[in-house]
Amino acid sequence: DDTLSKVFGPRWQLLLIGDGQLARYVTQIALLLKYRVIICDPRESPGEEPVPDGVERVGIMPDEAVQAYANHARCVVVALTHDPKLDDMALLDALASPAFYVGALGSKLNSRKRRERLQTLGITAEQLQRLHAPVGLPIGSHAAPEIALSIMAEITALRNQAAHDAVQRPVST
Repeated sequence: DDTLSKVFGPRWQLLLIGDGQLARYVTQIALLLKYRVIICDPRESPGEEPVPDGVERVGIMPDEAVQAYANHARCVVVALTHDPKLDDMALLDALASPAFYVGALGSKLNSRKRRERLQTLGITAEQLQRLHAPVGLPIGSHAAPEIALSIMAEITALRNQAAHDAVQRPVST
């Protein structure tokens, strides 16, 4: 009741790996929550939909995008392609980055296989604990808009918990 906390720093940023239907739904919710959104997909998509205003789409490789954009603690990286060649590249760098949240889409079985692949590529057990996979809250949905909601709900819950924990830490004098 007697503490006021205000954070001054970079805007919350969401880097999505993969530009598909789910990425577009996640983008809509993230924009409502005032995130800076970057969609990374190096694959060519003829006739692709233009990104919404305020969203940046980059065609570089996912690891390069993580290195360029996930360079502070207010970054969120979510891999959505279902392609290990793309998702794993991004996750390798994201798990070693200061990003606040790192997640990857997939079933429990695919997530287990991904964790095994990442370990063989040199990711430590401690780094692997940061991976949210399957990404999102377990709401039992298979519809893209609901999965997007579950992803952003989990990120929001963790973000709010981190802010609450920061306020509750005693200040040393």
